Amino acid sequence: MKKIGFIGVGIMGKSMVRNLMKAGYELHIFARHKEKVEDVIAEGAVFHETIKDCVTGCDAVITIVGFPKDVEEVYFEEGNILDSVKEGTYLIDMTTTSPMLAEKISEAGQQKGCRVLDAPVTGGDGGAKAGTLSILVGGKQEDYEACLPLFKAMGTNINYQGSAGCGQHAKMANQIMIAGTLSGVCEALTYAKAKGMNLDTVLKSVATGAAGSKQLDTFGPKILAGDYAPGFFLKHFVKDMKLALIEANRSGLSLDVLSQVLANYEELEAEGYGELGTQALMKYYEGGNADDER
Repeated sequence: MKKIGFIGVGIMGKSMVRNLMKAGYELHIFARHKEKVEDVIAEGAVFHETIKDCVTGCDAVITIVGFPKDVEEVYFEEGNILDSVKEGTYLIDMTTTSPMLAEKISEAGQQKGCRVLDAPVTGGDGGAKAGTLSILVGGKQEDYEACLPLFKAMGTNINYQGSAGCGQHAKMANQIMIAGTLSGVCEALTYAKAKGMNLDTVLKSVATGAAGSKQLDTFGPKILAGDYAPGFFLKHFVKDMKLALIEANRSGLSLDVLSQVLANYEELEAEGYGELGTQALMKYYEGGNADDER
């Protein structure tokens, strides 16, 4: 496996492309706006004007695009991946998307003689840059094992979750945990501020105790600094939480915390904060009166 097609060269994808090239893979990329990927082209990635040209002859194709509709487009609309790849190609969707869509791609891919995996990631832009992503993989186990060298070029915590769609289900669980944890961080800081506490001291005091978390470590200092730059877009987190609620409803589950956090984020998105990072949830608790970082 040497020639890799890559579609979705954004905040996460660009670093993943770089790490794959560092591992010795030949990267062929497609992006709607060439000017946004000139840096990785200069570093050795081969740019193509169409998806068809990008994926033709590739041993594996990786996609990490924004929304389920984007996944549908690249796999099923005119000039799509499935119509353009050779038999036996590994198709790896690393977008966080619907488990039902992952199953649909798997079925369609197998009919074309392809090997399909859903492999969403967690770890943010920092993990993508460092090559330390957690990768949650669904599909056939033998296909997972065949693609392990690819995954190891991008991540360090790589786990097989089960059949098609199970990678996405694992990512839903991850996003549910984040929703509750990050809202807890924001509420705690709101409380401490209202009581006149020194917030830097509070953060330092609780970070190594039972309240410590990756969300606190990553976003606590950014919130205090008013840094809402995206490592992961707020609008994409809204999408993920909606997908999780749909799946929860299909199983007859009532996830009240997730529902409330989603409502808070949707309010922020409606106010125009969708391009900020997930830590911008703090703006909800500040009543939208913080400095506008849009």
